[in-house]
Amino acid sequence: MSLFSRDAERRFDGGDVTTVVGVEAYFQGALTVRGSLRIDGEIEGNVLEAQTVVVGPKGRVRGDICAEHVIVAGSVAGEVVASGQLELKSGGRIHGNIHTPKLTIDDGAVFEGRCVMTDRAAEPARAAETAGS
Repeated sequence: MSLFSRDAERRFDGGDVTTVVGVEAYFQGALTVRGSLRIDGEIEGNVLEAQTVVVGPKGRVRGDICAEHVIVAGSVAGEVVASGQLELKSGGRIHGNIHTPKLTIDDGAVFEGRCVMTDRAAEPARAAETAGS
């Protein structure tokens, strides 16, 4: 089921989403969310520990995202680590590396970066890269 389908919009009308960054909102700094997050505004900084992160069509993130499930219909410039699944929707853009065991990219989406897809792909890649340096 797609997050942006008519049924899914009802599901994410605020009942299941615990935190919302609205269209007119701008947030700078690290944001730790222990539930779900929908971004329709702009975040400059990292999003950490979330269950689900939804970057809406007008949403912008300049920083890393670490969550169980990530859905991008807007723009992300940074590393995306999704321990369960990453969905890049039509019109969505990711400029940065992806680490996830399951990836869906719709027609019309843009991805520029490196992708790691293994059972262990969602473990923080920087720790492995730092240890190897």
